Amino acid sequence: MRELAATEPERVWLRLKAKLGDPEMVTRDGRRRSRREPGASVPFGKGRDPRALGDVLVGFADDRGWTATLARADVIAHWGELVGEENADRTEPVSFDEGVLTVRCASTAWTQQMRILRAETTTRILARFPDCGLQRVEFVGPSVPSFSRGRRSVPGRGPRDTWG
Repeated sequence: MRELAATEPERVWLRLKAKLGDPEMVTRDGRRRSRREPGASVPFGKGRDPRALGDVLVGFADDRGWTATLARADVIAHWGELVGEENADRTEPVSFDEGVLTVRCASTAWTQQMRILRAETTTRILARFPDCGLQRVEFVGPSVPSFSRGRRSVPGRGPRDTWG
């Protein structure tokens, strides 16, 4: 309940106090003041310095749990730098699922060569992108044509040793 003021100046004072927002008395038409928590950001205070956009984006990605996904995408995007241009010309990362990076090679010879370099490749990836969650790298050869369906399918055992 509001007190009834006897004099005109007291009534004016109470009305101004209600309009301008007394911290103890906030009304529907009064100005609402936010109660600041201790340590909150204040103008010209600590923590108000401008930050680089990269730092802001890293914090944004961390808050949403995107760092592993972005690191996996970076592994695929920077494949040429990780394995060298000559190897990258003959290999292509196909997928990165559940910690397994699958890489398709141009020939079976390149598949064997990349399998020899597997430990070095894995070390380079983990050193540059530790958040990617890499567990192993699989190198697969080129896909071969299947004769089980299509124009060249034959009933029975198929071409076997008489093909080609």
